[in-house]
Amino acid sequence: MTRENNPFTLAQTQFDQVAEQMHLDEAVRSILRWPLREFRFQLPVRMDDGTIKIFFGFRVQHNDARGPAKGGIRFAANETLDTVRALATWMTWKCAVADIPLGGAKGGVVVDPATLSIGEKERLCREWIDAAWKNLGPRNDVPAPDVGSTAQMMGWMMDEYSKLQGEYVPGVITGKPIGGGGSEGRTAATGFGVIVTIREALKHLGISPTGKTAAMQGFGNVAQYAALTFIEMLGGRVISVSCWDREDKVAYTYTREDGIDPRFLQSITDQYGTIDQEQARANGYQIENGEAWLGKDVDILVPAAIEGVITDYNVAQISPQVKILAEGANGPTTLEADELLKQRDIFVIPDFLCNAGGVTCSYFEQVQSDMNYYWEEEEVLTKLDQKMRNAFRAVLTMAMDRGLYMRDAAYWVAIARVERAMRLRGWI
Repeated sequence: MTRENNPFTLAQTQFDQVAEQMHLDEAVRSILRWPLREFRFQLPVRMDDGTIKIFFGFRVQHNDARGPAKGGIRFAANETLDTVRALATWMTWKCAVADIPLGGAKGGVVVDPATLSIGEKERLCREWIDAAWKNLGPRNDVPAPDVGSTAQMMGWMMDEYSKLQGEYVPGVITGKPIGGGGSEGRTAATGFGVIVTIREALKHLGISPTGKTAAMQGFGNVAQYAALTFIEMLGGRVISVSCWDREDKVAYTYTREDGIDPRFLQSITDQYGTIDQEQARANGYQIENGEAWLGKDVDILVPAAIEGVITDYNVAQISPQVKILAEGANGPTTLEADELLKQRDIFVIPDFLCNAGGVTCSYFEQVQSDMNYYWEEEEVLTKLDQKMRNAFRAVLTMAMDRGLYMRDAAYWVAIARVERAMRLRGWI
């Protein structure tokens, strides 16, 4: 990983630019540029063949001035400490911009989970908790699922923590299975929140959502529910999704000009977001190269997979028809591409605002776990819609009042809230 495509360099540079605009106090800058705490673990796991294999895991707590640290655990073969640092930093801003009383954290394990059996996955999850548990807790740091991890894996982790603690502690982990301390609406929450911000952006731009078109990168949890919600709530049409193919080790774009059927695609997609090519082709889907989604003549683009996918090399592929770029993924746009998007006057909904629905619903799950009282899905999504609307309006108001780019405005809102919490607690 070079400095140019290092996600933590991106996170720090974005922060530095806005800190300069805000004339932020030097002590505040110094604290917020780096995580407060970092942990690196060796995770020895007995494999099914009886051998012991060593994995490496991380947990980074960027800032907890506003409340317990919060953030997912990625299981990915290319996971690095700098990736986790960047994601933890963005979690701080995400929780602050959503105005929920949590700080930012992130975790990771260097592994391709698809190479593990169910038993090996469970033992690895429990080992991660065994290594990290003294630094976790409902009032300290609350993990959740992320790329490569699932609700079942969170259930194992919660169970292991509860065993070590000697009591049932459902609030230590969110994103758990329904019936195992999980919240209704959590699976759909991030994708649902992405579409709420798109709806609010369309209102601001004076555009009716009915019949508008979108193309999405990714077909994991976020993109699946973003596509469903875009069609069912806004009356739009998704014409393309792009996803990684685990067998071929490349990405493909799946296109139907008359609109994809997300529920059908869900039925032929594995747990890691890989679509069955043969079944897709047999049902009228055109299969193109992995970047084809980016050049579609659509109204809205939704990168909803991984960081660093829109760069100065491919940003020119974006059609002149595109009016909104909604960052469902964390850090999908490089600094250079961001500058070009500004010049093109594309309305960008920045990642830590756009995809804040997941952590907001995780906060709801934490509250429900503490109360031991769980809400119906309609209540969860109604509360989520309101929180996302309020967050979007706060950022839009900041952007309009100060003449800021939406990403910069989101940073202004988030940084100001974290700085205030730090001052009220006497940190500075």
